[in-house]
Amino acid sequence: MQLTPCFLALLQEFRSVFTNPSYLTFVALLTGWTLSFRHRFITELIQSSGSTRAGHHSRFHRFFSHAAWQIERLWYCLARLLLRVLVPSGLVELAIDDTLCRKRGLTVYGTGMHHDPLLSSKALKVFSWGHDWVVLCLIVRCFWAPSKVWCCPLMARLYRNRQGRTKGQKTKTAQQCKAAKTKQRARQRSADPNHRTRPELAVEMLELLASWFPDRQFLVTGDSAYGGKSVLRRLPKNVDLVSRVAANAALYAPAPVVLAGQKPKGRPRKKGERLSGMEGWAQDASAPWQELVFDQFGLHATLQVKTRQALYYKAGKDRLLNIVLVRDVLGQRPDQMFYCTRLDWDARTILSSYSRRWAIEVTFANCKQLLGLEDPANRVPLAVSRTAPMALVLYSLIVVWFHQQGHRWVEYPDRPWYRHKEEPSFADMLSTLRRRSWQQQLLQVQSASEAMQKLLSLLIGFVSRAS
Repeated sequence: MQLTPCFLALLQEFRSVFTNPSYLTFVALLTGWTLSFRHRFITELIQSSGSTRAGHHSRFHRFFSHAAWQIERLWYCLARLLLRVLVPSGLVELAIDDTLCRKRGLTVYGTGMHHDPLLSSKALKVFSWGHDWVVLCLIVRCFWAPSKVWCCPLMARLYRNRQGRTKGQKTKTAQQCKAAKTKQRARQRSADPNHRTRPELAVEMLELLASWFPDRQFLVTGDSAYGGKSVLRRLPKNVDLVSRVAANAALYAPAPVVLAGQKPKGRPRKKGERLSGMEGWAQDASAPWQELVFDQFGLHATLQVKTRQALYYKAGKDRLLNIVLVRDVLGQRPDQMFYCTRLDWDARTILSSYSRRWAIEVTFANCKQLLGLEDPANRVPLAVSRTAPMALVLYSLIVVWFHQQGHRWVEYPDRPWYRHKEEPSFADMLSTLRRRSWQQQLLQVQSASEAMQKLLSLLIGFVSRAS
């Protein structure tokens, strides 16, 4: 079975990453990944692509664990394709976040206990065993879905805990972990100098992307985990950041300007007077609220805002930031503060940009539910770092294909209770790619009865495995 030729043309962008045999394996695996309805295990991909008798099955396993190709070159080719097709000019908007892929087994490389946001609540924090991927995505808006925002993965890094659990080690309570955290921090850093936190992994990806495209200007949005000093102080010159400010953050006025002819005593000041906190700023009657109405992807609300420029000294030192205080008129959200490194943006632009990062959560859900991001069962380091990112790569390729060609062939199911659907979801894109591929295969073999029977039996096998 083959995918539609216009999709296979996109895979040609990655031919330089692989040798000729590895490229054929890459195409077969992505074909099986797209057509499969079940868990994306390697053996399932072999069957779904019709490659059961195409050589020994071990070559498909060894493609991830031993083949001589580099994941960084794959990310570069993907980023080049996405920017050329989806954002050929202008500001490039990015989103950064991490997602947990649950796993089972203590011998799987890179696994650890990580916070599980889906099972946690405000009162109870739940941790699950698995892989934690930090993902950098491209935010795009397309003409075929004007009210939606899409997040296409550009790059991913696997986060590893500083000190994993070993066999025979007892599980500690939350209080014991909290008490021992400060004592172990210095010893852990010296024991594992190569450890990278999630924000540090995010900075590595941003620096790499900025070096690939030095002539492009980027804007990345991230939650408070990616808005601290480890990110803000290391931003490349062509990258700006929008993130949240902690409610108890210490904000300062800019340093006073030294007039010509004056000789200040001592060192020049690096910051001015400390500004009032979030609560004091909200109650300050001298700074009136401005009301803004939002009705867009990720934000449908009426908000009151205040803006000022200040130094987030602990995070950014002497970098002046645009600070926005937000209050929900209906009281459904707590008061929050956001900052932006672009001083020429107003509150509406900053909040609109930050709200679009919600698309990254939709991407994670689609990759897990429709593309099997959590399914790969590899255990060795190289295979773990290569296999799951294929789901992210495939997600971006499907969006690019749909943007270029697929939107012309989309068909929505006949649902009497949902007759007015006008914009596709990712599930519609995936089903369109599958249907188009099957249709073109059937048209090619209409005159050959044996080939038709073989293909029909293959299609029946796909449908029989559908869940």
